[in-house]
Amino acid sequence: MPHETIADLLLARVGDRRPGLLTREQNLTWDEVVTQSAARAALARSLRTEGPFHIGVLLENVPEYVFWLGGAALSGATVVGINPTRRGAYLEQEVRHTDCQLLVTDRAGLRLLDGLDIGVAPDRFLVVDEPDYTALLAAHARAPEGVPARDPAVTPDTRMLLLFTSGTTGASKAAICSQGRLAALGHANAAKYRVGRDDVCYCPMPLFHGNALMALWAPALAAGATLALVPKFSASGFLADVRFFGATFFTYVGKAIVYVLAQPEEETDGDNPLTHAFGTEASPEDSAEFLRRFGCRLIEGYGSSEGGGLLKRASGGPAGTLGVPARASVRIVHPTTRETCPPARLDEHGRVTNPEAAIGEIVDTEGAASFEGYYNNDAANAERVRHGWYWTGDLGYVDESGYFYFAGRSGDWIRVDGENTSALLTERVLRRHPLIVTAGVFGVPDPRSGDQVMAAVEIPEGTRFEDLRLPDFLAAQEDLGPKGVPRFVRVSHALPATGSGKLRKKEMQLEGWRTEDAVHRWAGRGRPDYAPMSEGDKAALREEFLAGGRGRFLG
Repeated sequence: MPHETIADLLLARVGDRRPGLLTREQNLTWDEVVTQSAARAALARSLRTEGPFHIGVLLENVPEYVFWLGGAALSGATVVGINPTRRGAYLEQEVRHTDCQLLVTDRAGLRLLDGLDIGVAPDRFLVVDEPDYTALLAAHARAPEGVPARDPAVTPDTRMLLLFTSGTTGASKAAICSQGRLAALGHANAAKYRVGRDDVCYCPMPLFHGNALMALWAPALAAGATLALVPKFSASGFLADVRFFGATFFTYVGKAIVYVLAQPEEETDGDNPLTHAFGTEASPEDSAEFLRRFGCRLIEGYGSSEGGGLLKRASGGPAGTLGVPARASVRIVHPTTRETCPPARLDEHGRVTNPEAAIGEIVDTEGAASFEGYYNNDAANAERVRHGWYWTGDLGYVDESGYFYFAGRSGDWIRVDGENTSALLTERVLRRHPLIVTAGVFGVPDPRSGDQVMAAVEIPEGTRFEDLRLPDFLAAQEDLGPKGVPRFVRVSHALPATGSGKLRKKEMQLEGWRTEDAVHRWAGRGRPDYAPMSEGDKAALREEFLAGGRGRFLG
């Protein structure tokens, strides 16, 4: 491999006059991107103190984010991508956990951090839309005759990213990604997803997410393709952005595809430059519709922030498959016995008829050595590596032809819009309500992609759901991000419980919204607005699952 670090990949772009970064307002060459990155590297080095060289970045998808990724690579720093949908104590705990020396943000980010003790002093904040920042940065810009350089201590093992992810422990986990691993992913994914020099790679996914960094930014950098950036994803603005930038490639999560397809269809939808895209959790039906409507092929894959390469694409496989194992050490096993699960028996609708036997956890029996670990979290590392095996925390099954399928995630984490959200956090929020006796939160399948959050609440006799004034209560909880707000709320005066008083969450999860208890649903966007579900509503929702090819998730 010609370039073993992200710093190598950046320096290879010195003098490159091809477009490197496009926004609605700016058009920068790759050489200019490297120059801007070098200025941030010099600023970071001048402000470095003792301890881990970690730089928190709390920004939307703006050029400053890209420049600080490059600056970190050249200076040997680590970027901690901070999720702006986190709130309150949850946000505070995540940032404190990563021991940031500096925090790069803007005025909007400052408002999110107001009153929080994140372990970074205010004089260590770099606020990119303040005049002082511009002056400070100008002092570290390189002279015209200067040549950008990397810190000589940078090696493939230098830590590049801390990516927040989640697992069965319920604790914040920051997955480590080195410069060497990210550079290797850049080369491999550019080849796998056919990202070439002439591609324009449109980035609607957030840059704090592994999807955007590993499957788009790093491949674009490796190939010398053009990166097109928008502050955040917009379904209504998607096609206009694609046409404006001349985008040929993008990355996605399944729910984003659902939102785009929900836009009114126009006769001119196919008049766009898109050719292909990579992502996860788009249904086969949505993939086919996206190809028909926009002429763009969606390439589904499987991976994680912790590691990739467990499965590889297989042409001609069944709809909905993740692919086949990349090596013989990848298998599906029973989490307790570690025995390999037998193949799934599928009915004519693709539903598993022997789930108890066939569904297990996806593991790599030889993957422990390549797992780079979580920052400062021994318990999470022990959860991932057991008996010398790497355990993904993802459930799956394999058909008789050897194709792997995804079957959910273990533990109390729910996959919403391509991001993991904590059931435990939402439970704690609901239990604060003075009229809620207890609450259980779990994921239920979305009819198109991923999961939705469902809550089961127990309220006293004589109390009605309307008495809870739940939308007002949820809006007032500063530590509840938008992904954690329940879409379904089951209401009962006596939720099912074990003899020891613990809620039977698995039982309630299997019933989902099909329970005989009253269920209220929020089906829109924006502020929650719950409405009771009738039997007709439940029948209509079931038909959505069948129409989307996800009837197997109904059990």
